[in-house]
Amino acid sequence: MAFFQFNNIRVGGIACAVPVNKIETEFYKTLFGDEEVEKFMAMTGVRSAHRTLEHQTTSDLGFRAARELLAKKGISPDEIGALIFSSHSPDYRRPSTAFVLQHRLGIPKESVCFDISLGCSSLVVGMQTAASLMTTSDISKALVIVGDTAGKSVYPKDRSSAMLFGDAGAVMLLEKTDDSNDSISGMIRSDGSGYRYMIVPGGGYRNLHASEEVVMCEDGNPRSLMNSFIQGTSVFTFTIFDVPRLIKDFWAKTGTGPDYFDCFAFHQANLYILKQIAKKTKMDFAKMPITLDRYGNTSGASAIVSMCDRYGNDSDSKRIKVMSCGFGVGISLGATMFEIGTEDILPIFEDEAIYEDGLITNPNQLYDKK
Repeated sequence: MAFFQFNNIRVGGIACAVPVNKIETEFYKTLFGDEEVEKFMAMTGVRSAHRTLEHQTTSDLGFRAARELLAKKGISPDEIGALIFSSHSPDYRRPSTAFVLQHRLGIPKESVCFDISLGCSSLVVGMQTAASLMTTSDISKALVIVGDTAGKSVYPKDRSSAMLFGDAGAVMLLEKTDDSNDSISGMIRSDGSGYRYMIVPGGGYRNLHASEEVVMCEDGNPRSLMNSFIQGTSVFTFTIFDVPRLIKDFWAKTGTGPDYFDCFAFHQANLYILKQIAKKTKMDFAKMPITLDRYGNTSGASAIVSMCDRYGNDSDSKRIKVMSCGFGVGISLGATMFEIGTEDILPIFEDEAIYEDGLITNPNQLYDKK
């Protein structure tokens, strides 16, 4: 069992950004028909989502979120000792996107920066990794930047995915403190036998030059090897059984339960799935912020997006107990608990900026010009 407990570390703040470009789910009625789209909205709860422009990336959104959070907290980039970018949507195959963000944010060369290749559970794993680094080093502040642009890998006529995903980037600040009451706990599980359940089969080094020919799949949706594939029945079974089991085990390990928490910031997979998880664990569904309706499934950023949506514009300042849970591609799942002041939760930002220096369309752009 991978259980983690970190003392004298707190969540110092969170922020997120979504693209300006907004797509209403009803737009797809011309493509899939009224009945199909209405059925989809009723099941998933998704009524709109934000999608990036062609060259806009997760790191563009994460950069905006991180810049806003550091400014709000009055923290200089020089104080950041670690930056982790946890996502399945990097800027390049190499190098790690964390280095791009380090450069853009002005974080010092003495910091440690790297990527974690994860999707829906990226926040939980990113938190545990950053807290582990801080516990065994002199790093006092770390940024965990998460999110995805999953919509970019979906075939436009794939009914199972085209309407589901929204794009977002989010950031969490972790800080060392002298207060022993500040703590973070987490539990992580992995099941590699489900690596095919959510996958983009082509484009990696196993099949670098995969065919982009679109074929009709057995579930009735067209896709190529370069598109996202979701094995719906297997994913549904995993979320309905494995996720509630993880939550109950986490509560048993931490001596907590559904009544202990003020907020359940969960991965926004699907409205029906979230309701089933709440029912199986007897948690108060009203404590679970829902953003699927306006932002879609925003992968690893969804827990922060949901918290920023619920608390980001509050004028009242209060401290809340949060349980966050991420589950999906991998298969990976994890749960964590922490406290945060609502004054450290920023509202959702909308952004359309693109890092132009990072857009390389000709190899000769890579040579330094003197």
